Amino acid sequence: MTDLLIRPVSEGPPRTVYAADSPIDFATWLEIAENLDTELIHGVMVDRMATQYPHEWIFMWLASILRSYTRHLGLGVILGSRTAVKISEFDGRLPDLLFVRKENEAIIQRDAIYGVPDLVIEIVSPNDRPSHLIPLETDYRTLGVPEIVFIDPQKKRVRIVSKTEAGYDERTLTEGRLELASVPGFWLEVAWLFAETQPDELTTSLQLVREAEAAKQKEHEP
Repeated sequence: MTDLLIRPVSEGPPRTVYAADSPIDFATWLEIAENLDTELIHGVMVDRMATQYPHEWIFMWLASILRSYTRHLGLGVILGSRTAVKISEFDGRLPDLLFVRKENEAIIQRDAIYGVPDLVIEIVSPNDRPSHLIPLETDYRTLGVPEIVFIDPQKKRVRIVSKTEAGYDERTLTEGRLELASVPGFWLEVAWLFAETQPDELTTSLQLVREAEAAKQKEHEP
């Protein structure tokens, strides 16, 4: 364990910030991250806010469906909010959800993701301000994440940021289908994410798997 003296330099709303006499690097942060729910932003550890009911409900529901779908089809790995992603030597993030394709699974190490996830999903909380979300998105863009999704329960909208040859494009959905380019064949109705009673996870994942398998079989038909 590091002997670096790390102390809180600000407390209370919106977030506690921890700093040392020199920038905290990614490896040091990982040693401490087991005991503090923080992210590493430019060498400073910043507390993540406690989640509220809509955030956690959407997280659990979406994680269940995505994990079942990708696992059954052998597409890759879905990981949750305690999985660290190295952005740089002095930056690390904890996405709500991330997906790594099967062919890229070598980036998944015991303590963190060392490489570029194919998809990150963040569920926006009421306490998340632009001053938090913009640096977060900037980090993912800098890393080169192909698909970044922000789900906002308050505004009932989904924002998708997609990497292109020219940079990044973005679109916002308030209705219709949310399709994930990084997860072939996967889709959800936007309304399901924000419904008081969401569709059953098992039924939904099985439906999506059947559709994907049928589409794959049709591709191979003469």
